[in-house]
Amino acid sequence: MTRESLGLIGGLEMIAPLSPEEERRLHPVILRGREAAAILAKGAVTDPAERRRLLRLRQAGQEAESLLLRATCGLVRTRVMERGYRFGNEELEAAGIEGLVNALRRFDPEKSTRFSTYANYWIMKLVNQAVQQQAGLSDSEMRRVLELQKLERSHPTKRLTRRDVAQGLGISQAKASEVLQMNRDLSSRRYEPTDFNEMSDVKQPTNPADAPTWVIDELRRLCGDDFDAFWQYTFRTMSLEEIARAHGISRQGMTKRIERCRRAVRESPEARRLQAWFDQQ
Repeated sequence: MTRESLGLIGGLEMIAPLSPEEERRLHPVILRGREAAAILAKGAVTDPAERRRLLRLRQAGQEAESLLLRATCGLVRTRVMERGYRFGNEELEAAGIEGLVNALRRFDPEKSTRFSTYANYWIMKLVNQAVQQQAGLSDSEMRRVLELQKLERSHPTKRLTRRDVAQGLGISQAKASEVLQMNRDLSSRRYEPTDFNEMSDVKQPTNPADAPTWVIDELRRLCGDDFDAFWQYTFRTMSLEEIARAHGISRQGMTKRIERCRRAVRESPEARRLQAWFDQQ
């Protein structure tokens, strides 16, 4: 089954979604392939002809799974965009694809559920985890934010007050204020023209000495002791895990520090001038 490529997402080729009938035709192929793979893994097949037959079935099953996976890649982009998050974020993209792959491994073609329906849960689960890590939220904080977002979706025409949130989530008004603020912080990552959330796209310079003095002075003033971490993360000279290890703290702790730097840069009187410089890199 040859289908036109719609580009790459998370390193995977994305193609148009399959129709329900096209997907149903793949299910028995996938099942036979998995059964053949399980038999081959035991290493008990001695007949050459039978082994070749099983190898063909396994190959056909793997190709069917690959087709199903690539035809569902677009769901990752759709779900992330529907939630309002920037899709240029490689970590969210990778998390969505990881959720999709996890779903495929667990998917049972013998059940009547469509793969896209089953995969949706895993995509959103992994994307939400990635958002949580980037925002530096705890499990309970992220759970509250998701509950608030669900409450907002159930009242699309109403601006929820602190009292509404407290009643809807069964929490105090003080806690409702905290949840609303956390949700606003997440919303700041959404489609905004100048917010420094896309600075990971810049490539050069990787050495602070290559940047204008005013840029370094302003960033050092805003970031303080976290300047080096902010610079390394922004220009991708080190991974977030490597930066955290170098500073002797957890990944979550480093995420919070970098986010504080980003917020300080966004709120700086020099924000537009800094953004213009980063855009040129």
